[in-house]
Amino acid sequence: MARNKPEQDEIASQAAHWLVLLSVDDEHERAGTHAAFEAWKRADPRHAEAAVAMEGLLGQVGALRANGGAALGARTVSSVLTSGGRRRTRAGLAILLLAGVALLPGWLVLRTYSPAYLLADIRSGVGQWTSETLPDGTRLMLNAASAVNLRYDAGQRVVELIQGDMLVDVAKDATRPFIVETRDGSMRALGTRFQVSRQSDATQLGVLESQVEARSGTVTMPVDQATRRVDAGWQVRITAQGVGPLVALDVPAIEDAWQRRRLLVDDQPLTEVLDILSRYRRGVLRYDARALAGIRISAVLPLDDTDRALQLLEVSLPGLRVRMFTSYWVQVDSVPRP
Repeated sequence: MARNKPEQDEIASQAAHWLVLLSVDDEHERAGTHAAFEAWKRADPRHAEAAVAMEGLLGQVGALRANGGAALGARTVSSVLTSGGRRRTRAGLAILLLAGVALLPGWLVLRTYSPAYLLADIRSGVGQWTSETLPDGTRLMLNAASAVNLRYDAGQRVVELIQGDMLVDVAKDATRPFIVETRDGSMRALGTRFQVSRQSDATQLGVLESQVEARSGTVTMPVDQATRRVDAGWQVRITAQGVGPLVALDVPAIEDAWQRRRLLVDDQPLTEVLDILSRYRRGVLRYDARALAGIRISAVLPLDDTDRALQLLEVSLPGLRVRMFTSYWVQVDSVPRP
């Protein structure tokens, strides 16, 4: 009997998700994820079938982790492992993950985790917060499933936010400006502390201290119209169409949200909120985009307890249905009409 293509793609996407979860460096975290992965395989014979080739790939990931990248012998792989240490090992792991596309026909690894994320200089995993001190002393915090690249030279300091959210406390350097770049534009720090979020259709900048100059990446608009100076206590959206209007920002609430790992949602599409929550969950969170289209919400949700966050959404939105088949398998849709 022919397989249902959408169902096959859904299983492929889930398998790609597990592949990345199981490639984390933390041994304790990896052990817990393996238990969840075994439960996922037992839930459906098709899951077990999809896992066969993946487990061989994971063995290679483990060998690479143990040998600092030396386990990769293919010329097409070794040619890109040109730098040493941490960067080389990270690149090798990413290439093995991407190799899953070839090893497992039909997998959607590239749709679930982009090569840019897998090859990033600094990235955080699902449900993981990462804090790092950059070479100049700047303090950078990434929340779950976020990634950045660094470009530091004698003339400037550039952090490219590939995906997710970052909070940055910029170290002073009179000779080198500090710039954050995204697909939508750039932000030049005129002070110290601000947050940047990559959304599906825009970049959100919120200034907590001093000032940041926001500039759209558009090439058709005059510079004076595509640039806006943002003071502390204000936020803007940056798109290809320009820099949006200033909107008040609750700085203490933002600081508290980062410290306590909460999600502040202000009139945001429910589908975007679910995408964010999926970055904080082990396993699979799926939703019916058509059924939930047009639903917006304002809320404060706990990111360290996504089960509770989903329950709050279900209580707050009549007609919303959250089905937890297991703690690692959640489906969100609307209650069927009688």
